[in-house]
Amino acid sequence: MIARKLVPLAHLIAAGGLQLAASGIVPRPSPEFMVQGPAASEIRLSNYKGKVVLVEFLITNCPHCWRVAETIEKLGKDLGPHGFQPIGVALDSQIAEPAVTDFVRRFRLTYPVGYTSSGTVDGYLGRTEAERLQVPQIVVIDREGIIRAQSRPVGEAKLESEAYLRNFVQALLEKRGQPVMTDLPSHMRASPALVPIAVLIVAGGLLAWRNQKKHKVR
Repeated sequence: MIARKLVPLAHLIAAGGLQLAASGIVPRPSPEFMVQGPAASEIRLSNYKGKVVLVEFLITNCPHCWRVAETIEKLGKDLGPHGFQPIGVALDSQIAEPAVTDFVRRFRLTYPVGYTSSGTVDGYLGRTEAERLQVPQIVVIDREGIIRAQSRPVGEAKLESEAYLRNFVQALLEKRGQPVMTDLPSHMRASPALVPIAVLIVAGGLLAWRNQKKHKVR
């Protein structure tokens, strides 16, 4: 009987593992990501290999995104010579080059800003369609191409703080350890693979407790 009960449990854990893989857990390798740039150009993450890259996913008519873009511009001027590369990615169903060009000129941004669809951003961030309204979303990638920080779906105040971002980026530039931003407990941050294992242990314990309770009743 226990074996029969473990079969659907295994399916449940497998499904949970797939969900975790797409939920934006960090650290994780960053896949290639390309957006449309000005004058039919392309902005690719691979063009900045070896640098610490910060990507702000934004909407051009969002005041909150404006403030973060200004913060990133300041950090870019200060830390750019040391290997820091900001990138802006505008997303919207109706986004086009004129709106992005106006956004760059209005805030005098000197770093590359491109645009793409919301669906493309969803795939990169591992977010659901229901999480699209939360902007800006920030991702920080280290020199080895590993995502070391990503905004949570409910918003991430720390990653929008100039002081915090400056310290975080400087640590990556200077390779002072491996800073990580995540909602997971510390022992799971180092190895996301532990998450489904932990789920299996807890589920197994609950199943054993239920079987023991049934035997007592009999």
